[in-house]
Amino acid sequence: MKSLAGQFLVASPHLKDPNFSKTVVLMLQHEEQGALGVIINRPGDKTVDDVWKMIGNDPVDSDMPVYVGGPVPGPLIALHNQREFGEKEIHPKLFMSMQKDTIDLLVRRHDAKFRLFSGHSGWGGGQLEEEMEVGGWLTSPARVSNIFSDPEGVWKRVCSEIGLRISAPHLSPDQRPPDVNLN
Repeated sequence: MKSLAGQFLVASPHLKDPNFSKTVVLMLQHEEQGALGVIINRPGDKTVDDVWKMIGNDPVDSDMPVYVGGPVPGPLIALHNQREFGEKEIHPKLFMSMQKDTIDLLVRRHDAKFRLFSGHSGWGGGQLEEEMEVGGWLTSPARVSNIFSDPEGVWKRVCSEIGLRISAPHLSPDQRPPDVNLN
């Protein structure tokens, strides 16, 4: 089994689970025992400041949304660009943190690029592979720029990248047009 950790999992239009309609999941872990990721394009209705007030921490000056990482409840997960706060490197220059004190320091840094996720997406051993076999998911190399971009167009953009790799496999990524609809 080839690990998908650090890759995007992209919901195909054939995926029937409403929890994942038009989602892009960044895979954080993928082993024989199971897989774990976070949905990068589903902002929630609470801001970082709202959540900090709810958990009793000193308020932070951040109106960034806390993203819905998936249907499985769990602790906050931070994806960010701050090596010193990274508990695990997910991708070059992209780190993950889950420790409360680390995340608190991170969200107070004005130079930090981060996203917070409440909940995650999880699969038991073999479950994700079965869903992929029946066409529920596509995969794509993860790009940090997509993780921190406007969530509204991420699914369509990553699907277009997959389509270009299929239709024009001879073109390197830097030769592909940024938006094939403009051609």
